[in-house]
Amino acid sequence: MNYDIARKKMVQDQIVARGVSDRRVIDAMLKIPRHLFVQEAFAAQAYSDTSLPIGEKKTISQPYIVALMTELLALSGTEKVLEIGTGSGYQTAILATLAERVYSAERIRPLALRARKCLDSLRLFNVQLRINDTEGSPIGWEEEAPFDAIIVTAGAPEVPSILVEQLAPGGRLVIPVGSDSVQQLLRITKNDQGELESSASVDCRFVPLIGKQGWQN
Repeated sequence: MNYDIARKKMVQDQIVARGVSDRRVIDAMLKIPRHLFVQEAFAAQAYSDTSLPIGEKKTISQPYIVALMTELLALSGTEKVLEIGTGSGYQTAILATLAERVYSAERIRPLALRARKCLDSLRLFNVQLRINDTEGSPIGWEEEAPFDAIIVTAGAPEVPSILVEQLAPGGRLVIPVGSDSVQQLLRITKNDQGELESSASVDCRFVPLIGKQGWQN
């Protein structure tokens, strides 16, 4: 299988054709080899229009959703970004290509360790990764706040106030919010006075956000 051709077709048919227009996001999706972040048995499906299992009962998000969420962050290249839910590390790699620094927190140790290997193999050394696998771990990375952008790759029952507090003035938070079966993708912006503005994007379905201000186990 020619992964380069498959990746170009993925970007054209699944991302550009659906309205993603940020050139930097498109270039990052063309650059990062998605097949490295899925289980070997699913490598041939890595560029298909679907989410795929990555082990530990978790999935890698559909390419369009990765591109859309990244575009909503409006990254220029100088940002300090927080990612909640490293998962496979694919979204992390896209962020690392587009931002100055990425801080990514993952609850499941085997996923975090596998993601770290993939990121290192691509020489994406501007990522700091933390494993939040203890009972009652807080959501986020308070000691490194504030962040210019925050992305959450798990569905929450409501926007966690602890993440809003970690968002810098002028920052953007992209998060799926809703029930445990269907959510709506929200973009929260914080102005210089700390006031919030929310806009809704597409309906989506993510695994639940576990922890304080998320869903309980």
